[in-house]
Order: sequence, then C-alpha cells, then structure tokens
Amino acid sequence: MAVYTQLGPEQVGALLARYDVGELVALKGIAEGVENSNYFVQTTQSRFILTLYESRVDPDDLPFFYALLKHLHDAGCKVPQFMADREGQWLQNVEGKPACLIEFLDGVSVTQSTAAQARSTGAALGHMHDALTNFTLSRPNSLGVLAWRPLAMRCTEKGLDAISAGLAARILRECDFLEAHWPVDLPVAAIHADLFPDNVLMLGDDVTGLIDFYFACTEIRAYDLAVTHSAWCFSHDGAHFDEEVSAGLMAGYTARMPIDAQTQAALPVLLRGACLRFLLTRCYDWINTPANALVTRKDPLAFLRRLDFYSDAGQVQNILRHGL
Repeated sequence: MAVYTQLGPEQVGALLARYDVGELVALKGIAEGVENSNYFVQTTQSRFILTLYESRVDPDDLPFFYALLKHLHDAGCKVPQFMADREGQWLQNVEGKPACLIEFLDGVSVTQSTAAQARSTGAALGHMHDALTNFTLSRPNSLGVLAWRPLAMRCTEKGLDAISAGLAARILRECDFLEAHWPVDLPVAAIHADLFPDNVLMLGDDVTGLIDFYFACTEIRAYDLAVTHSAWCFSHDGAHFDEEVSAGLMAGYTARMPIDAQTQAALPVLLRGACLRFLLTRCYDWINTPANALVTRKDPLAFLRRLDFYSDAGQVQNILRHGL
C-alpha cells in the first residue's frame, strides 16, 4: 500500500455519495507498500479502505481479484470484500484511475511474529489453498521465473551495483540456477504470492484477515508457502533466521495442507526463487521510486541475505526436519 494519487475529502465524499455507507468522517493516506494508492476511510457507519490502482495493476485483472476474494469469502476464509454501490458496481473511476472501496477488517499487522502467530498464519494459508482447489479462473504470474532475468537486466542498466558491489553478477548467477532447476511438475493453483506480515491482520495470536491480493496469480502452489516462509521467518534485515517461527508456520500449514515428498524435494529451489523475486522488485523500486512519493522504500539486501541462507542446503534440510 502507498499513496501516489493525492485525494481530498471533496473527491472521496463524492465517491461515498454513490454508496449506502454513510458520510465521510475521516480520511488518511496509507504509506506502507509500493503498488497502489490507498486511503483509510471512516464514515458515520463503518470503516473502509479506498484503493486507487496505479500503473502496475492492469485494470483487466481486477475481475480476477474480485472473483478470487468472493470465492475465498464464500469458503469462510478471512478476506475483505469489495463493496458495491447502489447500482451494484464494485469498480469505480476516481481521478481517472480504477478504484474500489473495500471492507475494513479489524486487526493489526505484527512487526515481529511469534511462533504462535506464525502457526495461525500457516493455518490460514493452508485454509486458503484448500479453498482454492476448485477455483477455476487463472491469471499468469507476471513476476515468475521467466520474468526474473529480464527484470535483472533492467535493474542492471540503472545501477544494481550501486546498491551493493557485485550484486548484478550474483543475481545473474541465481537466475542461471533457478532457470535450470525450477520444478515443472508440482500442483498449480491460484495463490496469494505476497503474504508478508503486513498483509496479515491479527488480534493476539489469531488471524483476522488476509489482505492485499494484487499479486495473486496462478502458480506452483508451494511457491506461496515459500514466499510466506521467506517473509515471516527472518529479522527485518534478513540477517537472523527464527527457527521457532519457521516450525510454527510449517506446522500450521501442513495441518491443513500436507506436503508430499515431491514438493518437499522442490522446496529449496522454491525458497530461493521467492527470495530472488523480492530482491529484484525491491531493487527496481529502490532505483525507480519517485523522491516525492509517500511510500516507504524497502531494503533489497534483506532478501539477498535470505537468499544466501536458503542457498545452504543444510539450512533448508533443517527447516524441513523441524517443521514437517
């Protein structure tokens, strides 16, 4: 989440007039994240998130996201709903950009998770994957394995080595490895693809919501687990791995979605792929984010450190040994 398009109470009040949600009471931009412009909206009746979709989100993908969240909500998963106006329209136009008013879910995102919170998150991820086994719509992963080398080359042209000496060569070596070893015979389904702690809402140890599905796509299902593991099981700078959090996450997930031997064997590669994907997009954002954008840039090297950790086969075997 972020703010690129500035809105005032006049624009938001005019939008809310189309809905039966009361009058605007409070409006605040949300700085976290990098993808869309997001606002917290409080009315006389309830609270919402207003999202304006910026250049990275293709408006043609929005029906997929809507259908995905409706499917998950109907299956009992804790996800927000898109709100419809009086005419039944959930997709709006605000300042020339596609926009949606989205249900606000109670809860907070943890900054440093406990093993119990990670277990609950793993269980919620497993529940989501179980619910999506019969979801029939698909969306290609625009940030999958075939996109990593082209993105690396674009970043190299603009100065990868200015972020860290030798980073470009390290990334290209990893592209070589992953292209040669990426699994092609694991179960594929719709996944979240971005289940970081800031996309999970919690009260105490309980998950109250999974949010921000705008990277959701059709991909190897276990890749979603790899993304979540890399996001949850390290300190923010990627320097320290938390074995207890890892064990909790894996135990919560496998209680709902057991992992077969073939997937276990591929998990080391999937974990490295998850790290490279976020290393690359963080590098891209670090290089290209406008200086005046209300957005918090994230350290790319935090995922280089995770990548180095997962590249040690012994470390990954330890994860599997303590978490399955």
